[in-house]
Amino acid sequence: MNFPENKIRTALVIGGVRGIGRAVAQRLAQDGFDIVATARRCDEMARETEALVRNSGRGFRLLTFDVRDRAAIQAAYDAEFGESGAPDAVVYNAGVARDNLWVFMGPEEWNEVLEVNLGGFYNTVQPLLFGMLARKSGRIVAVSSVSGQVGQAGQVNYSAAKAGLIGAVRALAREVGRKNVLVNAVAPGFIATEMTREVPLDKVLPLIPLNRPGAVDEVAGAVSFLCGPDSGYIHGQVLAVNGGLAM
Repeated sequence: MNFPENKIRTALVIGGVRGIGRAVAQRLAQDGFDIVATARRCDEMARETEALVRNSGRGFRLLTFDVRDRAAIQAAYDAEFGESGAPDAVVYNAGVARDNLWVFMGPEEWNEVLEVNLGGFYNTVQPLLFGMLARKSGRIVAVSSVSGQVGQAGQVNYSAAKAGLIGAVRALAREVGRKNVLVNAVAPGFIATEMTREVPLDKVLPLIPLNRPGAVDEVAGAVSFLCGPDSGYIHGQVLAVNGGLAM
């Protein structure tokens, strides 16, 4: 997708106000995108993200909804995108983890992770697809995980959801490529975020050849590449950002 130099580009970052999502929003703003971020509520994290984006000289708007609430999502999109129908790029980064051994996992732990990490991709991205197809351009990037590639004990729910996200990306890529809508995923490994704060490093680092956690900016760089002009022939792929944790 080649962007005209005078066109104001918009990127929607779903789950875009903390951790990887905030880093993605900030990086895409530096790349010249106006940012529409989503979160469940407008809180201090959202306001801090807005300040970071605006300091890059780009516009910022926040949509508040639960990715499981399709009606609320559609109402927010109608108000935000109107006749344009869709942003230029969509990054799906919403996710939760509810770790437990499967033998002890309750239905609420299973269902919430599948509904947010995988079901939310359908609820938030599918309504925008019509606008991208009509325009014959667009970028969709899903943030999956190394857990969706190799599986992790204690994360059957999370691994299943993230593997499903990879499958959805690959299947969708076959459906929309002819309309110049590019669909890819990034699969982060062990990234230093709020979600991984409690994980003991001495258990994880021996598994990572680079011997360190990844940074959110490194994941954001991969997303930036997939949303940018140099990735115009990359489609249906999973870009691993894991320090060699899985090869």
